[in-house]
Amino acid sequence: MADLHWTMPIARWTSISTAGVPGVEALDPMVRRRLSRLSRLALQAAYDCAGAEHPLRMVFASRHGELTRTTGILADIGAAEPVSPTAFSLSVLNAVTGIFGIARRDRSAATAVAAGHETLGYALLEAFSQYETSPASPVLLVYAHEPADPVYGAVDDDPESVGLAMLIGADEPAGYLTCEIAAHGAQEPDEAAGTHCTAVLRCLSARTTASCRSQQAMWRWSWHDRAA
Repeated sequence: MADLHWTMPIARWTSISTAGVPGVEALDPMVRRRLSRLSRLALQAAYDCAGAEHPLRMVFASRHGELTRTTGILADIGAAEPVSPTAFSLSVLNAVTGIFGIARRDRSAATAVAAGHETLGYALLEAFSQYETSPASPVLLVYAHEPADPVYGAVDDDPESVGLAMLIGADEPAGYLTCEIAAHGAQEPDEAAGTHCTAVLRCLSARTTASCRSQQAMWRWSWHDRAA
């Protein structure tokens, strides 16, 4: 039995998993050239999913955030090289939300979440909480991940880079996503995924149930089609 569960309407979702670098053609070229690959994954997914929705609240989530950029900054400091002010300003976790809001001229609230292995799960909880406070307006959840640099040693991590976006709330949603959290002691399904992202993508893509055991709890996601 779940210790916590909630269900939210999903208007649409999109994911990007590529070895290349997303173009993010919706952004000005001067802005694009300053973006990291992580930011491009996040912003391309955000634009693909947001569509014409405006205004639009946003929850951005990433386990490591701009760790690659931060590593470069630390290397410059170690080499007694000057640090780029632009690189520094874009190294914060909420840089993506700022770029997205400025580009769309949208002053809606934006939140950034990082929660270790459970980042995506808690981002879904944050997005649901925001949606519940004002169901009349949608919430865009964007998750982006890049593996940590090998310089940080062995990290139990998703080896694939990915961008995932979900638009929560609509008059006629495509379906409903139920999220459940059970404390330790819950039975682990044989098909449990290794990461939250893998499980959530499996749930959305196959319109099924998927689960993942984290250090703190068992997480489970279920898809339910909207009644005709």
